[in-house]
Amino acid sequence: MPHSVSPEAESSNTVAEETMVDAPAKDGVDQGTDNDITMAETDALPAATNGEDKKDVKLEDLFADVESDDEFPSSRPVKDEFSSSPAPASPMDDAVPMKASDPELLRMFYQRFFPWRYLFQWLNHSPTPTNDFVHREFAFTLQSDIYLRYQSFPSSDLLRKDVLRQLPTRFEIGPVYTTNPRDRKTLRNSSAFKPLAKELCFDIDLTDYDDIRTCCDKANICHRCWQFITMAIKVVDVALREDFGFKHIMWVYSGRRGAHAWVCDKKARTMDDQKRRAIAGYLEVIRGGAQSGKKVNVWRPLHPHLSRSLKILAPHFEADVLESQDPWADSERAEHLLSLLPDKALNESLRKKWDSSPGRASSSKWADIDALAKSGASKNLDGKALRDAKQDVVLEYTYPRLDIEVSKKLNHLLKSPFVVHPGTGRVCVPIDTRRLDEFDPLGVPTVQGLLEEIDSWSGGEEKDTEGAADEKEKAKSGNLQDWEKTSLKPYVEYFRSFVLTLMKDERDPTVKREREESDAMEF
Repeated sequence: MPHSVSPEAESSNTVAEETMVDAPAKDGVDQGTDNDITMAETDALPAATNGEDKKDVKLEDLFADVESDDEFPSSRPVKDEFSSSPAPASPMDDAVPMKASDPELLRMFYQRFFPWRYLFQWLNHSPTPTNDFVHREFAFTLQSDIYLRYQSFPSSDLLRKDVLRQLPTRFEIGPVYTTNPRDRKTLRNSSAFKPLAKELCFDIDLTDYDDIRTCCDKANICHRCWQFITMAIKVVDVALREDFGFKHIMWVYSGRRGAHAWVCDKKARTMDDQKRRAIAGYLEVIRGGAQSGKKVNVWRPLHPHLSRSLKILAPHFEADVLESQDPWADSERAEHLLSLLPDKALNESLRKKWDSSPGRASSSKWADIDALAKSGASKNLDGKALRDAKQDVVLEYTYPRLDIEVSKKLNHLLKSPFVVHPGTGRVCVPIDTRRLDEFDPLGVPTVQGLLEEIDSWSGGEEKDTEGAADEKEKAKSGNLQDWEKTSLKPYVEYFRSFVLTLMKDERDPTVKREREESDAMEF
């Protein structure tokens, strides 16, 4: 880390590679958690994916017929001009609520709501199949806890059909390989099967904040502690864009307690492990577990990235940490704050003041530090050291806590956008960073709720908007997709817009030059 005083040596835990396709998960592993499977270390080649000849397709026409979507038609035909009554009976008609991982619920979701076309175009970077998709690895977690590795598909339709056949509780996306992952065992030279490209990914999980959040712990979240994720997204997103020049960054809600970033620029996808580790190290500031002492050790003067981060995080520290979390309300947590300050005499004065005022708010305790420092509580107080210590405290309580291992490896798998979290039933929807403060993790669509919405859909009759007439016309012609009739619509439309912009840039000749320049990227 370029802004760290004494970075710890990186450990190299290498696991033997599992080459079986049907590898059972370990007993007792909860498939409902947000933990993603890390593949074994392999040698990464920073080579380009096979650039197959692409047909000339006008991108402005690419989505022109998206409403008809003949490739993946709606499974619920419209019976009359405003009715969306299904041909098959909805599982929600049953009196007993169904779990989110129920096979029938998943079948309805994958068949009717999942945006298969956009997922294909996102991973393929073109409207026609290329090796970016054909040589891409998918991994399925099945109902029986069997974990299927090295799945690959020549088209989005075959991926969809296989998902509907096996009904995985979730599926993950891996790298693009030198050859079709299904054919890896047929190669004479096994070392020829290597990962070539994958999006640069980041994972933020609220369980890593358990030592500083006071409202929830473990898998539980609320709107108060979700602000830690909001802070993290703001800091990481601006660093990736301004410091590294990445443009196509998509943030996705994990379905329960975290968020994932997918950096989709070509120069990011083709980076080798060394460059990925360098970027991960650049962003890593918080080090040590919940029981460790000081977690922030950075050089002074501060790196420009950290100075910018402090400006972003300062208002969040006041409102979302001091006021909302009240992190030093009890004496034990207050002692941790004192352990982060540099002057023993000042600490003793603060301890006496706080002991005499039980229940003193954290915002008041934070203000006491400067007040007692100015009053002369310590004759030998080093003002600069105190300022630096307070900055480190702000960073410890607000700076992103990244699962850094997710970002280091080209061959790491990560949960796909738009899958259903089996524990909560929430859909892993993309987060619109333009409206980041408005995102509600507890209000995203659930698989059960989507089926209820589609059953009660009225064809736009109750809407008084400019688009209501168009929606009715689509319903009459049968071109309105099921996801368009539900609360999933804005998330799919945001994803569609992201994919369209990405593909336009991929076809731009300047992207090729950008890729060549990235090969010489220095860290």
